[in-house]
Amino acid sequence: MIDIHLGDDADVGKLFDFMAGVSTISELTGVPITAGSTLRIGGDMVIGNRIVGGIAAVGLAKKNLLVRRNIQEGDKILMTEGAGGGTITTTAIYSGNHDIVKETLNLKFLEACELLLNSDYLDKIHAMCDVTNGGLRGDLYEINHEADCGVVVHEKRVRELVNPAVLRLLEEARVDYLGVSLDALLIYCEESIASKIISDLNARNIKCTEIGHVDNSNEITMIFEEKGEKKVLPRFRESAYTKIKQEIGEDTPEAMPFMEQKVEKAAQAALEKRKFIIDFMKKH
Repeated sequence: MIDIHLGDDADVGKLFDFMAGVSTISELTGVPITAGSTLRIGGDMVIGNRIVGGIAAVGLAKKNLLVRRNIQEGDKILMTEGAGGGTITTTAIYSGNHDIVKETLNLKFLEACELLLNSDYLDKIHAMCDVTNGGLRGDLYEINHEADCGVVVHEKRVRELVNPAVLRLLEEARVDYLGVSLDALLIYCEESIASKIISDLNARNIKCTEIGHVDNSNEITMIFEEKGEKKVLPRFRESAYTKIKQEIGEDTPEAMPFMEQKVEKAAQAALEKRKFIIDFMKKH
């Protein structure tokens, strides 16, 4: 489903580019575009060339929900190869390495998901997650919190799964690869099927390796080849992948407590407003 709005001065070419992109993904994934609208941004006149809107896809899980809360102590953690998507593309464009963009154009993530979801060992896979914004460091922290577990991960094995051209780009741009979206797939599964998953994916020309295991530490322990074990925490922001972001930095701002208070106040005000409107509507 698509809903896209353009400002009065928006170039209609933006609409064509947007729809070309969405329809490409639709065709490649076999998910049809079923409904939507294309409008001018609401109001009699909206000055500017903005384009706003959203896309939604709804599916039905017929069997297993591979969610984080299903992760168990002793699970093996597998990871597929990653070349990134929008984040890596942005890094490549902003750093003048346009040739790297083509490295991100592949369907291996979707092919891996398709293979695993149609396998006869799906019931032994407990969770599948993508390495997205915040990178592996941030995702593991979030997963640990939701699954109430800890992990031990081998950094060298993770590094070997990153597309070599993309890894060189990130190193040259001084971007920590553990803090950006890699479009890799994390698979939490029972030990008994770990090697089978790896061999099945490798047979489809999709690199996959066991990068670690789940324990009950509630911490991320990363084993570095030269530095040994190290506890890893997420940073305030994802790895800075453009010059502007690097100038801003990744450190937690000094005003963080003040910002948290403001966010909490805004959230509470929104809840109160929501309750007021609901009560008002029920009375009238």
